[in-house]
Amino acid sequence: MDTICRNTTAVHSPATVADARESTRGFLEALQQPAIASDAADSVVLVVSELVTNAVRHGGGTYTLHLTAHPDLIEVAVDDPSSQAPRMRTPDLDGAGGGFGWGMVNDLAHSTNVTHRPSGGKTVSALLPR
Repeated sequence: MDTICRNTTAVHSPATVADARESTRGFLEALQQPAIASDAADSVVLVVSELVTNAVRHGGGTYTLHLTAHPDLIEVAVDDPSSQAPRMRTPDLDGAGGGFGWGMVNDLAHSTNVTHRPSGGKTVSALLPR
């Protein structure tokens, strides 16, 4: 991966999940050379939505979203204060408890990573095709 970043942004809570999706769309729309394809943008927005939702639900309600555009990839990273890593769960098909998000993120991303921060909490990141 080329380490030269073309564009980067951060969104801090108490922004809602909808705010994170909107900020992500704006970030992606501003990208040039190369612009991001529509289906790739939809995947990035979906990953942001899932990671931010997990941070809000399981990470204490606060998060920081970082978006970075590399020449061939979009990097999504979400910081939250919880040390608990995301885990695969059996999806709840009765509609009460979720369980779809982390698997979906892993399916859409080239790679995912969880980094525990020395000061506490974690960063969950995903690299997606541009």
